[in-house]
Amino acid sequence: MYPAEIVVPMKEELTDNGFTELLSATEVDEQLKKEGTTLVMINSVCGCSAGSARPGVLMAVFNSEKKPDFLTTTFAGFDVEAVQRLRQHLLPYPPSSPAIALFKNGELVHFIERHMIEGRPAQLIAQNLIGAFEEHC
Repeated sequence: MYPAEIVVPMKEELTDNGFTELLSATEVDEQLKKEGTTLVMINSVCGCSAGSARPGVLMAVFNSEKKPDFLTTTFAGFDVEAVQRLRQHLLPYPPSSPAIALFKNGELVHFIERHMIEGRPAQLIAQNLIGAFEEHC
C-alpha cells in the first residue's frame, strides 16, 4: 500500500473538483446500483495518471455539455477493497490502473485501459470521454 502522504494530494486533484471517493466494496456496489451514469476514475501514482489520466478526466468533465450523473474515484494500491470490487464489475477486462470506466444503470458502457492512456495527451483522453458522455449521458 502506498503511503498517504503520496496518495492524498493525487486524490484531492479529483475530490477537490467534485469527485466522490469509493473506499469500500459496499460503496462500489451501492454506487453502481444507482440509476443513471457513473464515471469512475481508477487513480494511481504512475506518471500517466498525472500526465494525462487525471487532467484528461477533468478536461472532459469541465468541457462537455453532457456529463455523468455521478463522478467517482478510487485509488489503486491504496483503496484496495474498493478497487478489487470495482475490478469484478470490469470483467472481462484485466486489472488496469489508471483506468476510466463509465457505467450506465450499473452496466459498463465505456472503458479506457492503461494502455490507452500511456503516451497519450490529456486532450485525447478528454476527447474520448466527451464522445462517451455524448453517447451515454
